[in-house]
Amino acid sequence: MRTKYAVIFICVVALVIIEKESNIISKVSDKLIQRQTPQNDNSTTPRGSAAVLKVLLAKQPATKNNQTHFSERKEEDEMDDMNAQRSSAGQKHVLLMASTRTGSSFVGEFFNQHGETMFYLFEPLWHVERMLATAAEVNNGTDLPVIYRDVLQALFLCDFSLLEKFISPPPKNHVTPYLFRRESSLSLCEEAVCTTVLKGVFERYRCKIRQCGPLNLTLASESCLSKQYHTIKAVRVRQLDTLQPLVVDPRLDVTVIQLVRDPRAILASRMVAFSSKYKTWKAWAKDGQVPENDEEVRRLKGNCDQVRISAELGLSKPHWLKGRYMLVRYEDIARYPMQKAEEMYKFTGIPFSSQAREWILRNTQTTEEASGIYSTQKNSSEQAEKWRITIPFTLVQVVQNVCGPTMKLFGYKFVDNENTLINKSISLLEDKEFL
Repeated sequence: MRTKYAVIFICVVALVIIEKESNIISKVSDKLIQRQTPQNDNSTTPRGSAAVLKVLLAKQPATKNNQTHFSERKEEDEMDDMNAQRSSAGQKHVLLMASTRTGSSFVGEFFNQHGETMFYLFEPLWHVERMLATAAEVNNGTDLPVIYRDVLQALFLCDFSLLEKFISPPPKNHVTPYLFRRESSLSLCEEAVCTTVLKGVFERYRCKIRQCGPLNLTLASESCLSKQYHTIKAVRVRQLDTLQPLVVDPRLDVTVIQLVRDPRAILASRMVAFSSKYKTWKAWAKDGQVPENDEEVRRLKGNCDQVRISAELGLSKPHWLKGRYMLVRYEDIARYPMQKAEEMYKFTGIPFSSQAREWILRNTQTTEEASGIYSTQKNSSEQAEKWRITIPFTLVQVVQNVCGPTMKLFGYKFVDNENTLINKSISLLEDKEFL
């Protein structure tokens, strides 16, 4: 009998000790969170609390594995609760993350043309890059991703004050005629944001700056706040991991769509669109020799690696990106524009409007030759293959050598000779789903 009571006593003591340790861990975790969370943070949920708790519990003895599993479940539950809370708010935020010449202007129109409930911005980060890319205080560009993220975060919250600091010449009384490619955003061409509207000539779907006048950023902010959906196209965000504070911000409901394209096609397109910057590549295309240790080649490899690393992170589905990351190949969109647009809309939780459908029908099956490097009117399936007859096989080999891992991840097939390259009956695209 004494043995029985002794066992019971030991069990009770053990339970008390475990309870005390749990309370201590909780208090320490709370203190760490308080230190890490800014006092002026308006967030209702302390950022990183689950992560801090997980780290603390991971340091406990192996006998407490049940506590570690509990912390993991708690982290997942917190993300699920946050996602449910965001969904109930109704507003949706979409970041179209791409690089130049991947078809991002074309894909961006899928959202720009949604209708009156969409607020769309075309490359607002252009101003940030222009002002800070060569500035000494930006630590050789290492701070740029963080600045990009902060500007995006403010814009998704309809706050244009941070962007104003990068517009040159500076806006006067929040009014500027110098916003980059303003005419590419229908929401910035609506009558509600126009400072000058000539009677009888205003057109909702054709932005005419001379008729609309300089942009009043205060009016733009008010218009943004009135919209249920917000989309920003950005080709300057290359590091997905830097977006974590943006994605977990409980004030937002952000979905990231990463648009990728065959790096061989990107190079061919950039050589045409940015001829002056690609003189070296043009020279190599003529003489047939490319020094692979050249700075231009290293830059190409760096770009490919950045895209791949971000995609690998997104596809690994970390908790903070759960249900908030989608990878789309431009080639798939070009072949099946309506289907892919519908998939993107469904993923973001935004209704696929009749206006967007009509625009896609009109602008993906045209027989007319597209005009201008930023044209969004084209036969999309033909456009996706055009590069194969414009780029020399020598350059294709270089891209395949330095961007091989990226091409393999996205399902782009290698070519061994020029005949295969120019033979469009041979597909260079693997059937691949990114889940």
